[in-house]
Amino acid sequence: MSIDILFSIIKSRWPPCQKIKKVVYISFCLHDLTYHRHSLKIKSMRYIKLLIEYDGTNYHGWQSQKGGGTIQDIISQKIQSITGEEIRLTGASRTDAGVHALGQVAVFGSGSRLGSEVIMRALNANLPSDIRILDAEETEDNFHPRYDATRKSYFYIISQSRQHSAFLQRYVWHLHSSVDIEHATEAASLLIGEHDFSSFRGAGCGAKHPVRTVYSLDISRLKEIGFMTFPVKGNFIKITIEANAFLRHMVRNIVGTLMEVGRGRISVAEFSRILDACDRTMAGPTAPAQGLFLEKITY
Repeated sequence: MSIDILFSIIKSRWPPCQKIKKVVYISFCLHDLTYHRHSLKIKSMRYIKLLIEYDGTNYHGWQSQKGGGTIQDIISQKIQSITGEEIRLTGASRTDAGVHALGQVAVFGSGSRLGSEVIMRALNANLPSDIRILDAEETEDNFHPRYDATRKSYFYIISQSRQHSAFLQRYVWHLHSSVDIEHATEAASLLIGEHDFSSFRGAGCGAKHPVRTVYSLDISRLKEIGFMTFPVKGNFIKITIEANAFLRHMVRNIVGTLMEVGRGRISVAEFSRILDACDRTMAGPTAPAQGLFLEKITY
């Protein structure tokens, strides 16, 4: 139906319209159409949840920085180039520079009509080879990857081998001292449950409070680690920790302090006092970043 015919019908059925000029009516129609298009765009916003794996060696951590070079920055840029829109990517865990992830979770909103599978394939075709999208799916608009998480698990690998594998140097802490696993495990058991973890809280932590709940903390020895299709033999220590959330550098500070216990530099009784003191200066050193992996986030 043309504008002329529609305008004539309205004028005949609604007397006040007799004095309205056509240009005013057309302007009204265009304004109304723009409004409805805007409303449609808002309602059609989708939220895409990503499962991400990365080798953190070459990056300045997850969290976006002014200088760039972070995993969040790089993935955001690739999403924007694919969808043609500015997006905000929110991650579940702010891993430090050099820390790796097997199961990072992130979400972004998009008005693009591209399917989740298409977005995942496009990202993997454009991202650096040390960042991979393992899965992509639509989620609810109120999903928050960090605040909705109920548990997070990390593991840390230490190598005590005299001969270091060339394939593992980016993923382990090379520690030559003898470590008493039993003493370290005894100290680790003190961390189970809800505690104030200020003694293991890194400087610059933005958490509102230092109380966290640790559900499990296991220390084990490994004689080999699988790599590709063959085992890398050696003398390894694996520390696995699961909690409701973590403070900045919390896992690395715990690992560093437990190794001080294992090397006989801190007693189990002293470790208990360190936890109770809520004083970072009393705890041990921060373990290097390269041995830490974000393993899984549970919702």
